[in-house]
Formats: sequence, C-alpha cells, structure tokens
Amino acid sequence: MRRPVRLALAVAALAVLAAPAAAVSANRMWVGFHDDPSFRWVPDRVTRIDQAAQQGAAIMRLLVQWNLAAPQQPANASDPFDPAYRLDDVDEAVRNAQSADMEVMLTISGTPSWANGGKTPNNMPQRLSDLTAFARAIASRYSGRYPGFPFVRFWSVWNEPNLNQFLTPQFNSKGQSVAPANYAKLYAAAYAGLKAGNPLAQVAIGETSARGGDTANSIRPTHSPGMFAQLVAKANPNLKFDAWAQHPYPTNPSSGPNQLVKWPNVSLRSFPRFETSLNTWFHRKSTPIWITEYGYQTRPPNSLGVPWSTQSQYLSQAISIAKSYSYVPMFIWFVYQDDPGQPWDSGVYTQGGQAKATSPARFTAAARSLDARDGAYQFRGGTVTPLVTLYTRRYCANDATGSSIGMTWRVFRSGKLIAVGQQSSPLRIDCTVTARLRFTVVKKQTYVATFALNDINGTVLNRRLTITGT
Repeated sequence: MRRPVRLALAVAALAVLAAPAAAVSANRMWVGFHDDPSFRWVPDRVTRIDQAAQQGAAIMRLLVQWNLAAPQQPANASDPFDPAYRLDDVDEAVRNAQSADMEVMLTISGTPSWANGGKTPNNMPQRLSDLTAFARAIASRYSGRYPGFPFVRFWSVWNEPNLNQFLTPQFNSKGQSVAPANYAKLYAAAYAGLKAGNPLAQVAIGETSARGGDTANSIRPTHSPGMFAQLVAKANPNLKFDAWAQHPYPTNPSSGPNQLVKWPNVSLRSFPRFETSLNTWFHRKSTPIWITEYGYQTRPPNSLGVPWSTQSQYLSQAISIAKSYSYVPMFIWFVYQDDPGQPWDSGVYTQGGQAKATSPARFTAAARSLDARDGAYQFRGGTVTPLVTLYTRRYCANDATGSSIGMTWRVFRSGKLIAVGQQSSPLRIDCTVTARLRFTVVKKQTYVATFALNDINGTVLNRRLTITGT
C-alpha cells in the first residue's frame, strides 16, 4: 500500500504562542441550491449534483420529512439505524454531495400520524420526546461516526412554521396566537436531539416564510416572520441556536431583490431591521441569518414568472445584497432545475436542461467569489503561527477520520511569497484539517495563503485563504 505523501522538508518547531480565535469575514458565504427532486429522485441526480458543484455550489439543502422517514413508529427511535427509518435517498444524496466536495444542510419537518394522533403532518406531535428521539437518530446517523454515512454540518428545524400549511393551528379558537409558542417547543425538542446526536451540528431556528397576515380572520391564517420571531422569543428567550433561517422571497413574482416590504414582513432589504430585532428579542450581540430559500419563477413556463433574463439579473442582485450584510453567511437558491414533481419553476435550468439566459453563469461567478471553503480570517497584529481550518469535505468520501492529509502552503503579501511550508494534518470527523502557518501577522496587512492538499489516494484539493491583520 502506498504511504501518504510525506513532508519534503522538515517542519520547524511551532512557536508556543497560540494564535487567537479567528473570525471568518463577511465576504464569504455558503452558496448553493435546495432541490430535492434534482438531487435525490431523478435518474440523472448524480450528474446534476456534480454539475452544480462544478458551477460553484458549496452546499446542498434537503428537506427531510419526519413523517416519510418514519412512516411506522420505530422500536428504538433514538437508534440511527432502526429498521423503521426510510432514509436511503438521503443517504445517497449526502454521499454524492460529499464526493462532490459539497456541504449538506438538512431541514427536518412534518409529524408522522403515529406521533400526532392520526392527524396531518403539519400538526404538533403529542409527545415532544418523539421528535427529540428522531432528531437524535438522524443527527447520529450523519455524525461522521459511522463509515459510509457522512458528517452533516448544517441543520434546521421545520419548514415555514409561520404558515398554517406547515404548522397548524396558527391561532386557537379564540383567535389567540399559538403557533410561535408551539414552535418554540418543537425547536427546543429537536435541538436537544440534534446536539445529543452530533454536538458539532450547527442548528438554525426559524425557516420562516417571507410574509404573513398576523390575523386569525383569514382562510389561510399566517404570521409575519417578524411577529413570529418576536413571539417565539417571548415564549422562550433562552432558546439556543446558531442562526435564524429566513426565506426572503419578494411580495409578488416581479418585484426585484431591492423591494422593501411593510414590517413585520421580511424581504432582503428588511434584514438590517430584522437583525437588530432578533438581537433584541433573544438578547444576543449578533444573530447570523441564513438565507435557506430564495428564487424567482420564470416565464416560460410559469405565466406569473419573470423573463429568463430578468431572473439572471435578480439572481446576481440578490446575492450582492446578501453579501453586503456581515451577518449573512449562507445563500441558497430554490431550485436548481425545474421538475414536474416540483411546483415551483425557479430553476436556473428548464426541465429539459436548458440554461435560463445567463442564470447558471451568474450563479457561478457569485458563488466562486464567495466560496466559504476559501475562508477569510482576521488575526490580531503580532499573532505568531496563525492556526487556520480548511474545509476538506472531499477527503471524507474515501479517507477515514484521522487519516493523514499532506499539504504545501504558501503565504503571499502584495503578490510576494513570504513563507512556504509543508506539513500533514489528521482528517477530523467534521471533514476539516488544521494548519499552522509559520509567519507573523502584521497589523493592517493582508495576506493570501494557498494550500495544495493531497491524501493517500492521490486526490488533490486546492484552497485559498485571505488573512488580515487587525
């Protein structure tokens, strides 16, 4: 058996002064697609995943319906491999994403009838412990502890719970709001399970739709995202979460990304107020906001959609607006390709695979420039041998945790090479490796660090970090 690529040069002893924690800069985002049919069910799903990855997608969001994943009550609901669970398509999708060097986000939603007294999936479970057990099982399944089952980094709980369609009732028979308080309980139960199954999981709360009526006197009772979040915080201001997930779609199909809607509805332009409000309601200094759904239907095929060329322009504008907010580290477009089983024609490709104007190219240009795998770090001036983390998802497809990953790194300042080194680092369970760079960070100086990584199988990954001295 071939040995891993070893160091060509002896690595000098590292300075004992540890580098302080580095903050990832705002000009990086996890950019990708949410498209269950394209990435899980169509015959050419592997091709679509690979193509999306080649076009710069770094993340894939999937919706995991609890009611479909557990149509029968499991004998041991906390067991990630209880025979009652139906997760084969999810298993395959996360494996394919990993092979394509993409992260995955899973949103769990929908109650099985056995857990809610025979009701529809948008009803609360009778026992919150059942949800906790499912969340623990699925987080364990994708914790990286089991060979063949990849580590999943990002999670969220429920889909658009401010809409009666996904969480009912929104109001009780007296017209009093009940959904936010119920969701606070749902979220807390799921969060406990997710963290028990995988302590490294990053979990988002919310997944709120862009708008709502805030009244029970409606055929379809709903809450606006702002009011919903405020009432969730009122119900439990101590909820733990890593981000608030929001779907900031425009009010009507033709409104552009710059649309500012009436508060407490939330569009992209509402984010500064939403951010401030979330911080106030939940007593936080900062609240990351993940954009986990955004998109524009097109005409054709949808008569209410925008022309293909307009979708292309709006895609670029939307990502540009999201980029301008330092607290938005994620942007997911809904969907990748139109599909007969998906009643939303916002793909950047038609059902037949034709590109809609320049939408794919514009996505690629934006995604590659913001790629969170090529991180941006800030260190205090004077930091010696800064420690950085590299996302190396692709290696987890074939290499076990602890496998040696070799690397050659180079540090440049103003285009001039100032440091170079080689080292190896063990592959961690979350598919990252660390590296210590042998140079001293100078205040107000910006550096570019490049990495050529390799494993025992000859797989090469390249990463590029920006480092700034503060």
